[in-house]
Amino acid sequence: MDLGLMHGYWGQLPPPGWVERSQEAERLGFTSVWTAEAWGSDALTPLAYLAAVTDRIQLGTAVVQLAGRTPTATAMSAITLDHLSDGRLRLGLGVSGPQVVEGWYGRPSDKPLARTREYVEIIRRVIAREEKLDFQGEFYQHPYTGPGSSGLGKPLKAITHPLRRHIPIYLGAEGPKNVAQTAEIADGWLPLYYSPFRQEVYADQLAHAKPGFQVAALCPFKVTEDDRPETLEDALAMTRAMLAFYIGGMGAKGQNYHTKLAARMGLGDAAVRIQDLFFEGRRDEAIDAVPQEFADEISLVGTPARIADRVAAWKDSAVTEILIHAGSTDELRLAAELVLPA
Repeated sequence: MDLGLMHGYWGQLPPPGWVERSQEAERLGFTSVWTAEAWGSDALTPLAYLAAVTDRIQLGTAVVQLAGRTPTATAMSAITLDHLSDGRLRLGLGVSGPQVVEGWYGRPSDKPLARTREYVEIIRRVIAREEKLDFQGEFYQHPYTGPGSSGLGKPLKAITHPLRRHIPIYLGAEGPKNVAQTAEIADGWLPLYYSPFRQEVYADQLAHAKPGFQVAALCPFKVTEDDRPETLEDALAMTRAMLAFYIGGMGAKGQNYHTKLAARMGLGDAAVRIQDLFFEGRRDEAIDAVPQEFADEISLVGTPARIADRVAAWKDSAVTEILIHAGSTDELRLAAELVLPA
């Protein structure tokens, strides 16, 4: 089981100590460090900074949003970052939901699976650099010949030679068809929340993944002094708040991938209830409606002994790498001791 450090996206300001924690994670044997983007900080720029101040740790995006850049622009960034990091980039991609795609990027959000397939294919071709890019898809055309075209476009090949002709592509996917497509076309999968105690939810989709397919799962991590119920409840409060936000607020009524996923993972009517409460402005009640047992399943929380015991379930799952948030170097050290092999 590998271990990664998830920084996510920035809030109002860059989180203090994020560079130092990345360097400490490398020293402790973490395999990777990841950044994200929503509608504030971007996922690529922080990795360029980290490439200059680290030596070995792999640098991942979880995720770059497809609507924010053309596939060729993303391929250019990937080629550049892979050179700057001496071949340490993992390119994580995701479509995001209609609120972000249409509200923030001003792009259409229909047919996300087909868009993702074309996007990945174009990036693969650019990075392989075997021939000039000539691609005529439903959503992307190179050269472009549609409305407003001058007719002067021509197929081009990247000027810069990629350091690697195959950069690992991970996809953030939640729906059954999306996960199945991810197993088919990508090198890895980035589930937002995964329960090793409910492996059947994704078993069919992952059954046909190619050899070497990676699953890097986000896993909230917190060490406590004891395992009393009230202690665990406090330790899981942030995880339940995160779940309430995603299930309740990261999408629209009837079109929230996170709500649908929570329902498939066994929350049933509770998922809809969480969304209803969130949209009614009753956010504290929405958080209370998130089952603590579910928050516990997707996390590693408790005393070192409890976490060590629950790590076994993760190692017996499809997950190949656990991605943790850590607010201090002490948490990084404890995670390394409890998750990584001696």
